[in-house]
Formats: sequence, C-alpha cells, structure tokens
Amino acid sequence: MENPPEWGDGGRGRRVVVIGGGVAGSLIAKSLQFDADLTLIDPKDYFEIPWASLRATVEPLFAERSLIHHKDYLANGRLIVSEVTNITNKEVLTADGHQVTYDYLVVATGHYDPLPVTRIDRLEEYQTENEKIKAADSILIVGGGPTGVELAAEIAVDFPQKKVTLVHDGSRLLEFIGPKASNKTLEWLKNKNVEVKLMQSVDLSNNTNNLGGNKTYFTSSGETIKADCHFLCTGKPPGSEWLRETYLKDRIDNFGRLQVDENLRIKGHRNIFAVGDITDIKELKQGYSAQKHALVAAKNLKLLMSGGKESKLAIYEPRPSPKIIVSLGRQDAVAQFSFTTIIGLVPGMIKSKDLYVGKARKKMGLQPK
Repeated sequence: MENPPEWGDGGRGRRVVVIGGGVAGSLIAKSLQFDADLTLIDPKDYFEIPWASLRATVEPLFAERSLIHHKDYLANGRLIVSEVTNITNKEVLTADGHQVTYDYLVVATGHYDPLPVTRIDRLEEYQTENEKIKAADSILIVGGGPTGVELAAEIAVDFPQKKVTLVHDGSRLLEFIGPKASNKTLEWLKNKNVEVKLMQSVDLSNNTNNLGGNKTYFTSSGETIKADCHFLCTGKPPGSEWLRETYLKDRIDNFGRLQVDENLRIKGHRNIFAVGDITDIKELKQGYSAQKHALVAAKNLKLLMSGGKESKLAIYEPRPSPKIIVSLGRQDAVAQFSFTTIIGLVPGMIKSKDLYVGKARKKMGLQPK
C-alpha cells in the first residue's frame, strides 16, 4: 500500500493507525479523522455497541441501530478490514497483505470476541440466535456476570413461558458490584421463574442427547439440567494474544493487558497508545471508561501532532463509576449508586428502554434513531 507523502512542519497529517474498531477504537478514529492521516484496522466492517447485544438477541431489529458501519462515521479516514499479524517500531502488517507505516499507533483490541466480518452477517447471526430462543422451551445460560444476567432477564421478560436456568460458578451473581445488588437481582430473577444455581459449573462438551431433541447437561455438583439450547456467557480473554510475537510483547502483563502510563501511552513508547479494555488500568472494564480513554488519548495525540509539549499531556484518572446499572429486560434494572442500591422501574428508566444506544450513536456523530 502506498503511504501518503509527509505533510509540512505543522505536524498536520501525521500518520495515525488505530488497531481495533470497538468502543474506544472507533471513537478515537472518529475524533482524529480530520487532524491526522488516519487508518483504522478492524477485522470487521462495523462497530457494534456491545451493551445492546443482548436486547438484539430477543429483538433482532434492535441491532439495526446498534451495528454501525465504520464508513458511516469515518468520512475522512482509511478503513482496512483485516486482522493485524504484526507490529514493528514503524509499521503495522495485516493478514491481507497491507503494510501501513505509522507515526503514532493506538492499540484498542479490547477482548477477544470473534464476530462475523460484515454487518449483514452479524444481523443474520442475531436472527439465528433469536430463532434458537423462539424454538426452545428450555434454555441454559452459563455465567452469572452482567452478560448472563442481562440475557436471562431479556428472555424471561420477552418469553415468560420459557424455562430459563442460569448456572454460575461464583457465590453470588454480578460479583463486580456489591452484595446488595446481587441479592436484589437474584430475587428479581426468581420472581420471573428463572432458576439460578450458584457455586456450580457446567462442562458444555459433556452432554447427552434426549429423545425429545433436548439435551441433558451435568453440573459440577452432580445435578442434571435439561435444556433445548444453551448460551455461554462467561468472561472473554483480553485481545492481546496476537501481540505476544510483536514489538510490544514485553509490555503485556500477567493478565494479558497492556501496561500504560497516566497519559495512556504504552510504557516505554512515546508514540504508541493503548485504550479501552486492553489496558492494565485498575478499574471496571466498562464502555463508559473506554469512551473516556478514547477522548483523553485523542486529545494527547492532537497535542503531540501539533508539536505541543509533553508536559501538557492530559492525564487519565480512573474514577469509580458514580453509578453501575445492569438492565433487567425492557423496563427494570438494578442500580448501584455510591449511596444506595435500587432495583425496578426507576433505574430501568435510565437505561433499559434504549440501553444508551441513542446516546452512543450521537457520540459517533449519527442520528440517535
């Protein structure tokens, strides 16, 4: 691939490559497209608003707004739809053969979560998952973090006649927030006839087919669960495996995260940033934080590209989120504020109806609807 000629001394048009088009990567690409010669590299041609994905499972049309073509917000950047295979101190190599030279690099590969390459295929995947739910009388969900809980709630609200069983290996649901919120959520699910089994795991590969077409699954404590289908909702590993053979291999910590300084630069590298879930910042890995990373790093990149002083770089300060809300179907939610924990319609009004999709679209410069 031809690289554009160098721009004049003003620093404008410095070559910025962003790897990863998730929450942080897409926002940083959007923010820098008119200040840099920008290339976004992502294995798919769209950005997905991740916190809307469980609603799309019960209502596939919802994904029409939560799946956004990169081209829709990236009017002035180059998009390469490919995996990245290597990084050197001056270029990025992709699986489809591009060699892209950079002056500044941003790594935003989040968690490892292989998705279909095209937006159309992803929409189709939601349709298939929805049909799987509709056809099932009984559903097994493995994992009691926010994904498992929100999926169980979406199904229980939209398809109350289905038998939903949620198995979680921890002592309580939603272990990332306080026990009050966990207990209230457990009560809510039980009231919606979701059976919750704690302190147990399920080996999904070990199941038996029954005559009726459903399967019997076995839990670690010897219980059996009959279900027509299952969803695995356990945590995903950081998207850093591919970095282990690259120039940045010494900057991956024991948890697979990239070590960054207070300006969100990878430690020891003055021109390479990392943002979003891939960073080793001690905070909850939330979309809200990833968006903040993107804005701080974009500000710092603009400063550096215009020849500003390093001492003026913005500092990212992780702050505990003032509120954590887990939606429970279309109307309810559980919310933990610094001073109290509540469940029901009031926190639901904040998040559950639209799941912040309009807000996220607006941030990307698009119509909320």
